[in-house]
Amino acid sequence: MPLDQLRIASRRSQLAMVQTTWVKQELERKHPDLTISVEAMATQGDKILDVALAKIGDKGLFTKELEAQMLIGRAEIAVHSLKDLPTNLPEGLILGCVTEREDPADALVVNKKNAEHQLETLPTGSVVGTSSLRRLAQLRHKYPDLVFKDVRGNVITRLEKLDSGQYDCLILAAAGLTRLGFENRIHQLIPSEISLHAVGQGALGIECVGDRPEVLEIIQSLEHKPTTLRCLAERSLLRELEGGCQVPIGVNSKIESQELILTGMVASLDGQRLIRDEKRGSIDNPERIGIDLANALKDQGAEEILREIFETVRPES
Repeated sequence: MPLDQLRIASRRSQLAMVQTTWVKQELERKHPDLTISVEAMATQGDKILDVALAKIGDKGLFTKELEAQMLIGRAEIAVHSLKDLPTNLPEGLILGCVTEREDPADALVVNKKNAEHQLETLPTGSVVGTSSLRRLAQLRHKYPDLVFKDVRGNVITRLEKLDSGQYDCLILAAAGLTRLGFENRIHQLIPSEISLHAVGQGALGIECVGDRPEVLEIIQSLEHKPTTLRCLAERSLLRELEGGCQVPIGVNSKIESQELILTGMVASLDGQRLIRDEKRGSIDNPERIGIDLANALKDQGAEEILREIFETVRPES
């Protein structure tokens, strides 16, 4: 049966609404006869701002409330930053579409007094704000003389904290800064040799109910195939390592001709141990590449590192 209405579930944060509005406008452009509405809400991750993300759990921290709306029939789709979407979805829901990726790199943002510095020239003891264990572990490994401090809140709140002097610099996703119009605050794009990005970073994932082919057909008009292949490989690696979004697992992926190249990293929280490897294979089976890389990392001790991290940052009951 043709669909004439589409309801989108979204977080109500500024970045989430910018992303959802883009999806809404693109779908309206491609399907002008479709009436599209947005249902915005706060998720658990939006409400708890005084505790480090890793301490309050990571499975669906920014997605559960949106998924509930679909499962009870109040929304047909949900728009997520793909890096926030767990690799194992609730029964009945599927990842229906992955959009074209913005630059997935991490970015250095500085305040005025550090404007002349790059990451590698920051003075000893400089305070770096990040809420990501992945960034924390990799930067501690490379720059042990820096001081790392947790930072929460939306992008604007974090920038205000930086500019007020609470931090010397922040590490944020370049894609989020770009989507919010803060490209001018990107002081340095951090190369993958220093910091591999989060699984799915820079891409949007559109989740939907699995038994609605008419919905799937509509949202797949926004699919970007190269991004989808890369993200399937990345998510397969994460799934195989059984890591949530708040563990130090980093990736980088690229497609050359008909070959997909996937780099992966697992690190200890203190940065002392860092395992990194690469696998490549046909774009026809991206998830196999992720599994093979996960197994290679496990052979080098990744499981032991992740187990120790889980014991250290286990969510409080």
